[in-house]
Formats: sequence, C-alpha cells, structure tokens
Amino acid sequence: MICLPTPATTLPLGRIRPLWEPATHAGWTIHAHLGLATTEVLLARWPAAPDHWPDLIRPTLYEVTGLCHALTYATAALDLSDRLSQN
Repeated sequence: MICLPTPATTLPLGRIRPLWEPATHAGWTIHAHLGLATTEVLLARWPAAPDHWPDLIRPTLYEVTGLCHALTYATAALDLSDRLSQN
C-alpha cells in the first residue's frame, strides 16, 4: 500500500473513498483509498476498468469494509479484556 499525506478531510477509520477518472484509451481508472487511524492509504487501483466497473470493484470494497468492521470489533474486545484484567 502507498501512504498518502493526511489531507484536511481525513477519511474516518475503515471508510473507503473511491475516485474514478476517464482512462487514457477506454473505460475508467479507479483508485480506492482506505482510512486508517492516522492517515489514509491507497487500497487498490483498477486501470482502464470497463464501463461496468461497479461490478468489478464492489465485491472487493465490500470485503475490505467487512474486514475493517471485524478488526474494529476485535480491537474493542481486546481493549475490554485488558480493562477487565486490570480490575
């Protein structure tokens, strides 16, 4: 993954920002950025995706979103376990 400088409007943790632009020859070039705790990263890039690009990238973005939710729950569970063990 390529780290990007933190913009003024940083993506919240686990959020995905797609950006698409016309490709050089045909279709679209699509970039997807993922928000992390302190920055956002380039999650994926699809050069020259066909006009039906949502069918191509939606499953991938859906899987990443699900993984981010699972990691958020796992982190919360570990934090709770840690707090309970200290009491």
